Amino acid sequence: MLLRKAVPVLALALTAVLTFPAAAAARTVPDGSATPADAIVTTVSGAARPTGFAPGSAASVGSVSEAPVPAADGLRALAGANPVIVVGGLSGFAAVYEPLAARLRADGYRVWIYPLPNLGLGDITASAGSLRNFVGQVRTSTGAAKVDLVAHSEGGLVSRYYIKNLGGGDAVGRYVSLGTPQYGTYVANIVAFLGLGSCAGVVACQQMTIGSPFLAALNAGDDTPGQVRWTTVRTWQDELVRPVDNAMLADGATNVLIQSRCPLRVVGHLGLVTDGTTYSVIRQALRDQPVNPACLAL
Repeated sequence: MLLRKAVPVLALALTAVLTFPAAAAARTVPDGSATPADAIVTTVSGAARPTGFAPGSAASVGSVSEAPVPAADGLRALAGANPVIVVGGLSGFAAVYEPLAARLRADGYRVWIYPLPNLGLGDITASAGSLRNFVGQVRTSTGAAKVDLVAHSEGGLVSRYYIKNLGGGDAVGRYVSLGTPQYGTYVANIVAFLGLGSCAGVVACQQMTIGSPFLAALNAGDDTPGQVRWTTVRTWQDELVRPVDNAMLADGATNVLIQSRCPLRVVGHLGLVTDGTTYSVIRQALRDQPVNPACLAL
């Protein structure tokens, strides 16, 4: 009886850390082809704040965080750059993403943080619907035609569902995912097993298992539809997305493995949010520049 009670608790605890900071796994692209070990970037070919919100305040669909845009220079974002929404992952509070938001603000971007509803434990499709509402508020407030999304972990799946199925392709200019299990993760499968086959009732965990009906539907057809510029970032030391190449997308996405250019750089799952080398990739992706990770960046 004690064991039966303990297993769901353990499963839920493991699920709750799916966004927090391992050995490398087989490097296989989602379509099954191998990627060159020395590739820096892999391109798989193929086809002002919302009204009523205060900077840093919590809202029903997210947390808003904005600062004045610094004067532009050669290292700053253009004044007309899209607003950037940082989309959090499972169990990710807004404060976890504040360091990334601060870097973006320092580069001149208008930035909002969107933590997932209910800490991302619920249905990813419902979280995507809330993200659609949030994006609409940001666009209305700023007058921007489009926003750019920088999404961590589960947030990348939420963002991708929004773009692919909820009309987000017309509202998003650039998509950058950090350690997102685009094709699932064996960690979720293990949690599902420990949680008596159901991830202890955590719906998002069930949806992130390899081979789940949710991922099968999301990954059917074109991985990267519309005119969005798609970039994924992954790290060999990601302890929660296994195999790590399940964080890649096909159909023309720019897929960046940090250690291909910076083999000595150690970056865990949560570290993708705070790591300087990773941020150099984010900066370049948001500016449509060639990706060249800065290995010594702090």
